[in-house]
Amino acid sequence: MTITEDLQKLLDILPQDLRHVLENHPKRDSLVEVVLDLGRRPEARFPQEAEYLSEIPVTQAQIDDCIQRVGVFGGDNRAGIEQTLHRISAIRNRTGKIIGLTCRVGRAVFGTIGMIRDLVETGKSILMLGRPGVGKTTALREIARVLADDLHKRVVIIDTSNEIAGDGDVAHPAIGRARRMQVAHPDQQHQVMIEAVENHMPEVIVIDEIGTELEALAARTIAERGVQLVGTAHGNQIENLIKNPTLCDLVGGIQAVTLGDDEARRRGSQKTVLERKAPPTFEIAVEMLERQRWVVHESVADTVDHLLRGRQPSPQTRTVDEQGKVAVTRQLAVVNGRGGQLVGGEEPFPPVRQPNGWRSSGQMIALPAFPVERERVTGRSEFDRLLDESFNHSDSFDYHASKHAGPNGEDLPLHIYPYGVSRHQLEQVINVLTLPVALTKDIDSADAILALRSHIKNHAKLRQMAKARQVPIHVIKSSTIPQITRGLRRLLNMDDPETADDRELQLFLHSGSDDEMDALEEARLAVEQIVIPKGQPVELLPRSSQVRKMQHELVEHYRLKSDSFGEEPNRRLRIYPA
Repeated sequence: MTITEDLQKLLDILPQDLRHVLENHPKRDSLVEVVLDLGRRPEARFPQEAEYLSEIPVTQAQIDDCIQRVGVFGGDNRAGIEQTLHRISAIRNRTGKIIGLTCRVGRAVFGTIGMIRDLVETGKSILMLGRPGVGKTTALREIARVLADDLHKRVVIIDTSNEIAGDGDVAHPAIGRARRMQVAHPDQQHQVMIEAVENHMPEVIVIDEIGTELEALAARTIAERGVQLVGTAHGNQIENLIKNPTLCDLVGGIQAVTLGDDEARRRGSQKTVLERKAPPTFEIAVEMLERQRWVVHESVADTVDHLLRGRQPSPQTRTVDEQGKVAVTRQLAVVNGRGGQLVGGEEPFPPVRQPNGWRSSGQMIALPAFPVERERVTGRSEFDRLLDESFNHSDSFDYHASKHAGPNGEDLPLHIYPYGVSRHQLEQVINVLTLPVALTKDIDSADAILALRSHIKNHAKLRQMAKARQVPIHVIKSSTIPQITRGLRRLLNMDDPETADDRELQLFLHSGSDDEMDALEEARLAVEQIVIPKGQPVELLPRSSQVRKMQHELVEHYRLKSDSFGEEPNRRLRIYPA
């Protein structure tokens, strides 16, 4: 990191005896601020401690002398030194006379946003939160410079107190090519924000200290016009904004919603709940806990929804070491077995399992083509065939190559996130065929998504989530046992047998009535004894619509076509050869 501070210009406004002490002070480079209060000893503050500079109390003459060396104090009782980032704040008595000064050291630190540079480059609006003195304004200044100089965007800074770009009419070089609009009075900040968008065509607006409802509304107006926002707000965490009625609109706003009986029962909650009112003004939030440790909420909407439903979010925690290397971990909320309380923990990112196979390399390979002439035996399960192959090739058997069963090297069991597919039928296929598959409700821990084609076509958000997490989507046409079986085999890189597998036939007979089992046995015998060997179509006996559906699924399993024809109650199935 490179630090520019112009500290000498701040020391020059101080009384001569205090200036001399600080110029020779061993901790001069880490000075935070100098406090001068009438009738009290002058005090210098450092990051971890404070110390008195003199045993002689400050006089009114010393304060007046300092005031003459700085710029004009504005409506926010702040002044600056031209061409520097230092800030001098005044404390007044009841008559308006200045009786105290806080001389804050302003430093331009280049390289502070290395932890979140990838987020800045996304073009999404970013909200910085944190206690005073943690470096919000310094980070804001550096973000403005990177966006203007490195990413070549039109950046306008709304500089209410001249704290970002320094005092005077000429902006400090620390903001690069970004432009600065000064604000005459803090009450007019929201008007200048709107004016910047209407008059100067910015791509990015940078705002420091959003603190009023009018400023929050102006920020939403700017965001809805397609302008990227980067700003800071009062509050340490997102929870503070949710509870703040003035600023809660920055995270989408909160409203009370009355649920129906069924929905309240499904959620296991009261009928009146709190929900987010609208999309957040800022898509990303950064909680600056310390100068080198930031918590990143990549989706403010998801974080707010989790908090309103009583669940703990799982944000990223980013830290940087002395060498400038950024470490990213995922902060998890895990349940304590004894007390049932949610406690915070930190696990390596991503949260559930380390990536492997294609997810670790970032490259996907095509599915290997199986030879058509591979021998298939009727009645043998896929597991038995793979077992025989491993014994027959034991001399070239490689444990490390065989322990990955997924099409791109995923570990067993393969974790699948189902969408629109019957979970009951999925579990039935997995259990009967003893497939090494585990179903998950967490898309972050999934190796693949198995979805219905009709559902995924109209769900753009799920496709975006899968793309962001690099999780492949496999689609099936319908939620039937043959389609599910075929989809799972494809995910596991297992070849489909041309003839029926005894275990797969059990899927169709699973917990069926006598009439259903008779109908399925009739269809199986027709296929295996007439349609396949003789190549002739077969008509089955009339059955109910539910039984005919099961017969259709069984015929589909054999890769054959079938139609229902006739009028009820004599409607029946006709099976055609391939």
